[in-house]
Amino acid sequence: MKKINLAEWERSMHYQVFRNYIQPQYCVTFELDLTHFLAEIRKRGYSFTYSFVFAVSKCANEIEEFRCRFVDGEPVVFDKINTSFTYLNKDTELFKVVNVKMQETMEEYVDLAGRTEKEQKEYFTAPLGNDVFQFSAFPWVSYTHISHTDSGSRDNATPLFDWGRYYERDGRIMLPFSVQVHHSFVDGVHIGKLAGKLQKFLDTFGTAA
Repeated sequence: MKKINLAEWERSMHYQVFRNYIQPQYCVTFELDLTHFLAEIRKRGYSFTYSFVFAVSKCANEIEEFRCRFVDGEPVVFDKINTSFTYLNKDTELFKVVNVKMQETMEEYVDLAGRTEKEQKEYFTAPLGNDVFQFSAFPWVSYTHISHTDSGSRDNATPLFDWGRYYERDGRIMLPFSVQVHHSFVDGVHIGKLAGKLQKFLDTFGTAA
């Protein structure tokens, strides 16, 4: 990671505007078309959770604003962000938080995530790192809005990604997807960039370049 020089940062004024807001995090929900992606991962026998976490993380890592965090109260940008996702124990109906390092390919990530989840017996292994994207599935409801618990920390700049139950509409498979970010680093235009990159990835995964 590297420290951001506020004197030279074009975003410095916008950063300062939102830095000390009581609630500087905000959340946006929109739909994604899963039709092609779902068919492709099913052919490969991949877990949807692992595959989708990889897809989102790959696209978000390509946008610098999603890699910005606070370290000791100062803005920094990480070179690469890893992943942390919830996974439900169907017997107890309790979830565990699984931390997996980002990989170069989906095949590598799905394999590592599967092994890590199966080997982890604890629900929580450690506090979340600063260099993660946090994921939480909500696959029981096709929601139109979601809110989150608030730790009260204005320095919590970890993006939080959620998805709900996917469903069919006009022959397409649609997914409600939510993005929570810190406004000191991420504006609506950056969420728009993520939405575009992610939809393109979902539409083209597994096709020839």
